[in-house]
Amino acid sequence: MSTTSIIIIVVVAIVAVAVLWVISVQNKLVKSDEFCNNALKQINVQQISRFDALKALVKLTREYATHESETLQKVVEGRKITSSPSPTAADINANEAALQAMSAKLIAVAEAYPDLKANATYQQTMKDIKGYEENVRLSRMTFNDTVTRFNQQVRSFPTSAIAGMLGFSRREYLAEEVNKKDYPDIF
Repeated sequence: MSTTSIIIIVVVAIVAVAVLWVISVQNKLVKSDEFCNNALKQINVQQISRFDALKALVKLTREYATHESETLQKVVEGRKITSSPSPTAADINANEAALQAMSAKLIAVAEAYPDLKANATYQQTMKDIKGYEENVRLSRMTFNDTVTRFNQQVRSFPTSAIAGMLGFSRREYLAEEVNKKDYPDIF
């Protein structure tokens, strides 16, 4: 075997290993990106369920207080949530703000009508909403954890070189819920 043949075999082997490595990196990035997309969609599903529960409360409220019901109906109509097949972090943040505003308005109405608060359907629906809120919170944490892993891959060398060439870039985290991190003043 000649020296030229050995050099060609070595070069072909190096190129083959490099191509396999690039394919492996690309597959890993695609997998991580899909985990991020899935996590966002899971949040969106929980938000839509919570929105549906809030609409049910508006309907129930109608039986107790016509004026407040009309106000709530306007709030619900004015704050439609996004149910895009590919939601973005901005969509999720906007949905969360709208849902929190609707929840606050409903709670204020319920405070004014003790019979409404005592209604079994109201109590069950509020319990369901709290469950959806917990699911959204857990899903948000899962999403941000998934984005952290993805961003670490995209920013770490040598994967970062391949990620840039293949069009992968850092993903945005979901915004912190500012009103939820204020601690009560206990002094």
